[in-house]
Amino acid sequence: MNKFHLPQLPYAYAALEPYFDRETMTIHHQKHHQAYIDNLNKALLEIDGEPNGLLDILTTVSQYGPTVRNNAGGHFNHSLFWEILSPNPQVEPTGKLADEIHAAFGSLDELKAQIKNAGIGQFGSGWSWLYVKHSGALDVVATPNQDNPLMDTQLTSRGFPILGVDVWEHAYYLKYQNKRADYLDAFWSLLDWSVVEQKYEAVIASLV
Repeated sequence: MNKFHLPQLPYAYAALEPYFDRETMTIHHQKHHQAYIDNLNKALLEIDGEPNGLLDILTTVSQYGPTVRNNAGGHFNHSLFWEILSPNPQVEPTGKLADEIHAAFGSLDELKAQIKNAGIGQFGSGWSWLYVKHSGALDVVATPNQDNPLMDTQLTSRGFPILGVDVWEHAYYLKYQNKRADYLDAFWSLLDWSVVEQKYEAVIASLV
C-alpha cells in the first residue's frame, strides 16, 4: 500500500494565470510532484522499518539514501508550495509575523529581495526559503535540489520552513524561459500571507 498520495490543489490549474500558466501547473502537479511521491513510496518498500511520517523522514534524512532524501524532500516542498499559493491571496503579512519580518529584515521589501536573491543565486535546481530557526528567529536560505531546512543534513540552516519558492526550471520554464528573476517577481502576486502566518504561528507554538 502506498504511504503517500498526491494532494489535491485548492484551486484550478488555470486559476493562477497570468502569473503561473495552466500548462506548467498541470505538469508540475500531475507529473513532477506525482513522480516524487511514486519514487518515495517505492524506495520506502526497500528499507527496513516504518517511518512515522514525512516529517520523521525529513528530520532524520541522513539515515536514508539519496533516493529517499530527494523524493521525500520533493513531496514536502511541493505540498508546501501549493498551499501558500492562491488566486486571491492576502498580499501582506499581519500581526506577529509582520512584526518579526520588520525586526529581522527591516521591511517586507527587504525580505522579498533576500528571497529573490537567494533564488537567483541558487546554482542549478533548488529552493529559496523563509524559515523559523529553532531559536524562533526568522531567516532566509537557499537549498539545492529538494533539500529544505527541516533536514538534519542542513548543518547551518536548520529550522521550520514557512514559505518556499521552487526554482527548478520545471516550475517556470514554459512561461518564463531563462528569466528566473521574472518568475520570482511574479510569485509575490500569488503568495497568500494568511497561510504563511498560520504556519508561522504553528511553529512558534511548538517551540514554547
